[in-house]
This record gives sequence, structure tokens and C-alpha cells, in this order.
Amino acid sequence: MRELSLHLLDIAENSVAAGAQNILISVEENTQTDLMRLVVKDDGQGMNAETVKQVLDPFFTSRTTRKVGLGLPLLKEAAEACDGSLKLTSKPGEGTVVEVEFKRSHIDRMPLGDLGSTFLNLLIAYPHVHWQFLYQLDNYRFVLDDEEIKRELEGISLTEPAILSYLRGYIETGLAEVTSNSA
Repeated sequence: MRELSLHLLDIAENSVAAGAQNILISVEENTQTDLMRLVVKDDGQGMNAETVKQVLDPFFTSRTTRKVGLGLPLLKEAAEACDGSLKLTSKPGEGTVVEVEFKRSHIDRMPLGDLGSTFLNLLIAYPHVHWQFLYQLDNYRFVLDDEEIKRELEGISLTEPAILSYLRGYIETGLAEVTSNSA
């Protein structure tokens, strides 16, 4: 994966597969500390300490469709190559938190990518999940909590063309405002 947003998508899909009903995705950039921090927090089934260790091994996967699981090991390697780190904490029955930090200005840090599409795709693909998205650049932030949107829609599908168009515009505008305000 060449973009951080695709790593976030992969981690979030693993959270859904683990039975998570509530998932928070946070991306925070700080130009003063030169830090980029990504967090995915879920309330899925969680993992025991042994599985947490194994998940960071590229030759381990719990999937039956392939024999290797490269997502987290590659992300960990990318973070460490950019003066950062990856921290994975999990408890059975409580959920999992993946925290990744990068030196924001590092020449080898992969681009953030299309964060808006990642948020939108997760929201549409998994409407049964309660999603919270946060993007912060310095003191400016965009927050999307899908509970209010779903409540207002009263059961109307998020994939209705008008709803989908609104959501795409809302997310793109929110992210663009953060970026333009901090410039």
C-alpha cells in the first residue's frame, strides 16, 4: 500500500471483521512537533497478548484466503523508517487500538492519500457500524460522527444518490477547510 489512507482502510476492515460495532479513526498532524499520528480504535473481540505479537509478523494471518498478513508489519516498518513507531494494544472482549506515528516531514513518509474516500467508503460499506472520523491539522479539525446522520435519515440508505452526493461533499468540504485554515 502506497498511501496511509489505504492502511487505515485495511485496519478498519479488520476491526469490522473482528465484530466491532464502534470504530474511531483519527488522523492528527502537528506542524510544530513535526508529528503525524494515526489511530484506529475499536470495540471488537480483541486479541490476547500472544496474538498481538503474532499480528506484527508478516508470515502470520488469521485469514484463510492467504498465508501472509502484510498490512500491519509493512505499516510498522514504514513508520520506523520515518522516525516513528507502531503500537498495538488489545484485550480479549474489549477491542483493539492501533496507534502509528511518523515524523511528518520525513522524506520517506508515504502520502496520506484520499482520506475523504476512505471515510466515505467505510461509512457506506458498513452502515451497521458506528463510525467516528477525526482529521486534525494543528488547531483545526474536522469531526464526523455518523450517529446524527443516520438518525436524521430514519432508515434511508446511505447509498441513495442524493445522500451519497451530500456525504461526499460534506466530507470533502470538511477536510478541505481544515487544510486551508491551517495554511
